[in-house]
Amino acid sequence: MTARLIVALDAGSESGALAIVDALGEDCDFYKVGSELFTAVGPPIVEKLLALGKDVFLDLKFHDIPATVRSAARSAASTGAKLITVHASGGRGMIEAAVEGAGSGCGVLGVTVLTSFTSGELAEAWGRPFVDVVLEAKRLASVTRSAGARGVVCAGTEVRAIRNDFGSDFEILVPGLRLAGGENHDQARVVTPREAADNGATYLLLGRTVTGRADTSAAIRQVRASLHHQPLITDT
Repeated sequence: MTARLIVALDAGSESGALAIVDALGEDCDFYKVGSELFTAVGPPIVEKLLALGKDVFLDLKFHDIPATVRSAARSAASTGAKLITVHASGGRGMIEAAVEGAGSGCGVLGVTVLTSFTSGELAEAWGRPFVDVVLEAKRLASVTRSAGARGVVCAGTEVRAIRNDFGSDFEILVPGLRLAGGENHDQARVVTPREAADNGATYLLLGRTVTGRADTSAAIRQVRASLHHQPLITDT
């Protein structure tokens, strides 16, 4: 399995986002539009990316009652996005509604545990004395799969466990990636792109690892080069 690279357009304006796309040129053909950019610009940014021949991951993490999420997913899919997200903690009924709304042309991914959470912070948020993050991510992945979604978003630290449990046809998108020696910033559970790919990621979401560098094109080429080495993990 070859992981596909997605670059996050975490910018507050259309000009800022398109500057990243222009700088990367043919080095990237898949981009994430998240809450910051979509709130500032709206659906036209997706249209502009599609017109440039790029695929779009619309990362709005819907979490509401099923009827609302069904309609939101339908609207999101109508923009031409290839992938959208919902919070897996919204439950099976909500995820099923998202899948129905998105239709066959747009994949729904369930967000398991945000990469900014530590085990202690997740336990506090969930109101439990202790939470094993890997087990929680697997539990939410099971809910997501049972609802008919295409896959999940999880930290690289949970990829192998989810891949082993749910097989090769279940898609896994991994954010919070850093090259060796890079700063974690606000991410708590990080791995390198190579580690995520070796563990079975379908998509690698690259943010500041690429966009935080002066030469974004050189940065993404560095990531690609790191993926061509021999796998770090060979056991199953």
